Amino acid sequence: MAEDSVIEKNTSENAEQTQKLPSESELSCQGDGALKTADSAVLKLKAATAQPNLVNGQRGGGDADSGPATMNGMNSDHQDNRLNDDLNTTEAQNGHEKPDQVVQPDTKCPFLNGHSEASADDPDSKSEVVADQSDATESNSEDLPSENGTEEGDKSKEVEGENGERTDSEKESQKDSKVEDVIVIQDTAFTLKIVPPVSEAFELQVSPQEMVQEIHQVLMDREDTCHRTCFSLQLDGNVLDNFAELKSIEGLKEGSVVKVVEEPYTVREARIHVRHVRDLLKSLDPSDAYNGMDCQSLSFLTTILNDDRKRTKSNADSVDCTPPDYLMPSSKERPLLNLQPISKESRVASCLKVLTVSGWNPPPGTRKMHGDLMYLYVMTMEGTSHHITASTRGFYINQSTQEMFNPKPAEQKHSSHSLIELLNKVSPIFKKNFAQLLKKRAQRHPFERVPTPFQVYSWMAPQMEHTIDSIRAEDAYTSRLGYEEHIPGQTRDWNEETQTTRELPRKNLPERLLRERAIFKVHSDFVAAATRGAMAVIDGNVMAINPGEDTKMQMFIWNNIFFSLGFDVKDHYKEFGGDAAALVAPSNDLQGVKAYNNVDIEGLYTLGTVVIDYRGYRITAQSIIPGILEREQEESVIYGSIDFGKTVVTSEKYQELLAKSAQQLKILPHKVTNHKGGEIEIFSSIECKGIKGNDGRHYVLDLLRTFPPDINFLPIEGEELNDDVKALDFPRQHRHKLCCLRQELIEAFVEHQYMVFVRYAAVLLMQQQKPETNENNSEPSTNIDKSIEEDPNKTSGTETTKDLDVIISNDTINEAVSEKDDKKDCNDCQEESNKSEETDDNKKSDLNDNLKEAANAVLSGKCPMLNGLDTTGIEQLAENITNVTDEAAKALAETQKKKLTDSSHKEVIAKASKAAGSLVDTEFDIRFNPDVFSEGVTHLNPESEQFQKEKRVVKDAARFLLVGQIPTFIRECLEHNIAPLDGLTLTEALHQRGINIRYLGVIATIVSTAPPLSYLYRLLVSEMIIRAAKHSFKIYMQGVGMVSLSVAISHFLNCFLGSLPNPQPPKADDEMSNGHGKKKRNKKKTARLITALGQDSIAWASLSPTEMWTNLKAEVKEYFHFKLECDSIDTATETYNLQKVTLLRELCTKCGVQILLKDYDFDTKHKAIFTENDIINVFPVVKHINPIASDAYNFFQSGQAKIQQGHLKEGFELINEALNLFNNVYGPMHPEIASCMRNLARLNYLMGEHGEALEMQQKAVMMSERCNGVDHPNTISEYMHLALYCFANGQVTSALKLMYRSRYLTLLVCGEDHPEMAHFDSNIGLVLHGVGESDLALKFLERARKTTLKYHGTKSLKTALSNHLVGRVYSSRGDFRTALRHEKEAYTIYKEQFGEHHEKTKESSEFLRQLTQQAVNFQKTMNEIRKGNSRAAMRPIPFSVPSIAGVLDTLNMINGVFFIPVSIKSKQGAKTTTTTTTEPLESIKAEAETPPEGKVESPSPSSGTASPIPEQDCTTEKMEVLR
Repeated sequence: MAEDSVIEKNTSENAEQTQKLPSESELSCQGDGALKTADSAVLKLKAATAQPNLVNGQRGGGDADSGPATMNGMNSDHQDNRLNDDLNTTEAQNGHEKPDQVVQPDTKCPFLNGHSEASADDPDSKSEVVADQSDATESNSEDLPSENGTEEGDKSKEVEGENGERTDSEKESQKDSKVEDVIVIQDTAFTLKIVPPVSEAFELQVSPQEMVQEIHQVLMDREDTCHRTCFSLQLDGNVLDNFAELKSIEGLKEGSVVKVVEEPYTVREARIHVRHVRDLLKSLDPSDAYNGMDCQSLSFLTTILNDDRKRTKSNADSVDCTPPDYLMPSSKERPLLNLQPISKESRVASCLKVLTVSGWNPPPGTRKMHGDLMYLYVMTMEGTSHHITASTRGFYINQSTQEMFNPKPAEQKHSSHSLIELLNKVSPIFKKNFAQLLKKRAQRHPFERVPTPFQVYSWMAPQMEHTIDSIRAEDAYTSRLGYEEHIPGQTRDWNEETQTTRELPRKNLPERLLRERAIFKVHSDFVAAATRGAMAVIDGNVMAINPGEDTKMQMFIWNNIFFSLGFDVKDHYKEFGGDAAALVAPSNDLQGVKAYNNVDIEGLYTLGTVVIDYRGYRITAQSIIPGILEREQEESVIYGSIDFGKTVVTSEKYQELLAKSAQQLKILPHKVTNHKGGEIEIFSSIECKGIKGNDGRHYVLDLLRTFPPDINFLPIEGEELNDDVKALDFPRQHRHKLCCLRQELIEAFVEHQYMVFVRYAAVLLMQQQKPETNENNSEPSTNIDKSIEEDPNKTSGTETTKDLDVIISNDTINEAVSEKDDKKDCNDCQEESNKSEETDDNKKSDLNDNLKEAANAVLSGKCPMLNGLDTTGIEQLAENITNVTDEAAKALAETQKKKLTDSSHKEVIAKASKAAGSLVDTEFDIRFNPDVFSEGVTHLNPESEQFQKEKRVVKDAARFLLVGQIPTFIRECLEHNIAPLDGLTLTEALHQRGINIRYLGVIATIVSTAPPLSYLYRLLVSEMIIRAAKHSFKIYMQGVGMVSLSVAISHFLNCFLGSLPNPQPPKADDEMSNGHGKKKRNKKKTARLITALGQDSIAWASLSPTEMWTNLKAEVKEYFHFKLECDSIDTATETYNLQKVTLLRELCTKCGVQILLKDYDFDTKHKAIFTENDIINVFPVVKHINPIASDAYNFFQSGQAKIQQGHLKEGFELINEALNLFNNVYGPMHPEIASCMRNLARLNYLMGEHGEALEMQQKAVMMSERCNGVDHPNTISEYMHLALYCFANGQVTSALKLMYRSRYLTLLVCGEDHPEMAHFDSNIGLVLHGVGESDLALKFLERARKTTLKYHGTKSLKTALSNHLVGRVYSSRGDFRTALRHEKEAYTIYKEQFGEHHEKTKESSEFLRQLTQQAVNFQKTMNEIRKGNSRAAMRPIPFSVPSIAGVLDTLNMINGVFFIPVSIKSKQGAKTTTTTTTEPLESIKAEAETPPEGKVESPSPSSGTASPIPEQDCTTEKMEVLR
């Protein structure tokens, strides 16, 4: 009963502030309706489970039914209100005023239109299970992965046995949940009449699944009722419960009248009201976004489009399409001011000068008994001051002054229930300006105001005016120190919240959604709180728990979070690299936490972990295990080792739990010997510690070596690597011994080896089944067997060999390397890595030659992995593999499951296992012993054959990275499947393939000889320089005091980017002398600086550009094993074609520096580029684990698979449902939601709904700006998609502006020399040509042609298309000779690629004929005129002016959108037939390959001319072919 009362009390207390995600109607603009189960279920769950800790801890910051993490978990209910205001704008504007958008039940559609609470909570509710079991099975979220999973992946689960397979009980629960997972709501929406006090009544569209609380939030956001916070909703005189669902309220029906009744204030309600008023007054102020506070971030889409619309209205006939000079091709100007365009309209006149809490607070006892709650002080714009009393009945002006306290009402008895109404009465300017503010606020898109789940920081900001704000001051110095006003007298127990959310049930979809939503909410709050705490620790605002220790050894506890610094405390990492190892250990640990969280074993717990880099320090923030601070570590650890293997302990419970996780993480259980000589079996790395907390939970921590070591960077005496790896100059010495392989690599390696196993075994089985085939192929088979016996490791490369043989299909590359191809054999490729650290001159020259040859060998498709088998064996195996049938593979899987009685089958499995490098001969089993090379660990039988196999598997995985994944990455870049724009996208692309950043030098060495990859080489070198600078910056910043921060950072940037040979640090003591001191002689500057700032300034003040670049070269050489051929910024930019603005952006984002928004003169050699005033702020760089919405992700993947199969409608429904599920888990703002919206916009566009596509894509752009950043490569891509949809909707000016924006951002991010720029320039040129700006169009199209020629080669279809487009523009200008030349080039390519009879070749030939005829006529006329023929006259030349429809068709082609005829029957069946597609939706811009003869291939983004494909009369449907 006591617990129940606690819950009840908290529920009632927080009734008006509880956050909720947008409902079906709120999200009607985003999808067909979000799930509502989680919202009500969480409240019912609280009551059912009676967990006061969860309730208390989550309310206001960590509540499972709250929206995304927005308020950093620390601000109280006023911030809940603010979030609710933001969220419900969508409801007010998009849901409640558009009855036709309410989701109607679709009995044919199995997808989740909003799971009824009946599935988990309310069995009596009206709901209906979908009858069609096939649909039910198809839509079930647990079955989705198999829908788009590979055949091999399915086999993998069968053959691997235990590894990666679900338990039987889990499978049963899946079956049981199928019915529950497919519930369709049958309730329909209805309308209520809302009657607020004073203002007019209005109608509101609601859904039965919504809560009363949502109506409350709508009212707080509506323009006419937003000034009210303290009210109740009444039906027939009865107060409605805020947490009741509308369908459960008796008497509530269509047309019911709900009255808004003002309620008496309490102190808490009064404070909430004041904060709400403050938030309204600040609602258009962008300072929070610039300052990186309250999860606000920037968006400029509306600013750009509004400017365009205004220009169009003012002069509707003319289209302003002239780009600024800095956007023209070949311009070197890179202005930064345009990065953040400021709209003049966004500035709103101030409503008040001052609104603050009065110094007369709190009310004395006598006044409390008269109802006084608090006192406020207000200064209006007219200059009059007022002291206001907040009482239980409302607000009124009292007679107090600054010097005298007189709480009696003033003579003019202005009294109002709302503070806004009171201020309207006393200040006419307030009334006028506040009305304007509300109007502009209502015009803003909701996505511009909804907080993001994690803080996004801007690396540039204008100088913002700092205004008086008592609420902000109160937040900074009271509640932000860790005490929440909604949790009286206690801080949040982050560990309890984190673990309790993970314990929530997950049997069916509604429960999983509720659980994932709670996990995400608590995690986002924890990240925000940890970030604030880490900044407070470094800024010196938190006292250490061991203040007597050295600064680097100090530890901190703040807000129930434990903080430790990234230094080697007590020589803990002495044997592993000291501070270098201590710095990388938190990142490795975070990856381990992520892996165990994803495995999600019930009963096994990890700590909440965040890694923060701030001001040069690395801080690890962790939740605290209950009781761990009360006892010594030796007493706490019951599993693992605290001294890297000397003493090892274990526990049966931990063995049971970790055995489950080890199966999925591919960790091999292994036996070690402890200090007493006892034998102990370990199911993780030796450093992993198991601690049982006082709460009875089993925690694992120190997961830094969850994955096996990277033996390529771990030289061990006596351990030999493969010859091909040694030839690449491995192993290499690294600065620490904690180099681990990434989880992505482990998964890719196991999958690759499994494919070798399956296909090899299938071939042998087929040979046994077909004796005649076996006889014919006996020789190749023998060759295969021999090769395995000689070296089974090398056979593992066979499959990759097939892929790598086509690394270069591009003719340009062949031309680049053809001269050397004949001279090389496979062994040349073994020299591909950089060995520049050789000091001997002869060795160095030989090495350079070998590297060039090796690079060419790799690029031409040769690879060391060919050494594994002889040629005959490879050819025969490849030929057989292509004939492997599904039956053969399935037969193999079945063979694995049954007891092998057939000795021949045993032999097949044994051979296949040996070929794949399996640890056992009876099945495919590849798992890793993470301690196999660990020093200090005593293994049980280190000389045994099994232990040697374990070593070999780790070596094979590291080798696979070098000779498998890196060449694959390069091939994908050559084929333009990926084209990273900046360091962030490069890092993501490498990590997705399991390639660590320390391999940048290896990749750079390989691609340096390939002209078509010059952009990648430039990006790789830039990334190495920036990361080396970041390493220097961290050490540099640790010696800088607070008073010197801006001076020191500006000096660092000047040394890094400035051309001034010896920049002097700015005079930092000017402030102390009020800036009036005259300049002293130069020789005194440094002395004065040191005197003013103290001894800590000596190190950083003495830094010079020469010293910095010397350090950078040494760092790149040591860390990346790459030699920089430059010694200053100028030689670096010249040698590697880098641009300074790109380096500045990369460094600021990686180091957390915010600089002033202005145009910097990077070319000056006479003064410093940066001053101390240019450094605005220092931000933390945060690493954390982003929780996954598993069911939503499965829907999304399945939707993409359906689209690729040609089932557009089904794909649309699946992705739309994924959007709803993402909304339910993440809230309304998340990068995954932006991705869903982009895909939905694309599908809408394909189905001819251009308006819907435009609306959806606008939201995707805003969300990408808010969640990723205004200059993130994803945002650039979103802008281009939006530009296409704008053009399709006739908004030509908007389309051009968006294209210009994309080009401008790309110029800043990576410069003009990038393959993506050809795509942008082609779009811009086409649109300019369409509006008659031929001269401008020609400049962009010519630039696009040159870029395409450089990166795609002379025989590429993209080059043909570029030539054709340029030829069209020349012909429209009357320059037929030049047009003829370009079209001939296009014709030649088409003829070579397709032959003379292909449609594209014929079209080009016809265009050539027309051009020739026009050129001949033109020349005849000119000749006659020259001869003086009086009858000669210029005949009108038929210029080809493109129509808007024609331009749109060509734009579609360039952007990967193709329309092909589809029968009307298919359209009616909602299934359209297309060619088979194999690549994901994201790769729609990939270049088309030449189709083989006799094969029909759909046109690709670059395979056609500008001529649209004609539609058949009334029998066609537009459809996209996605490559």
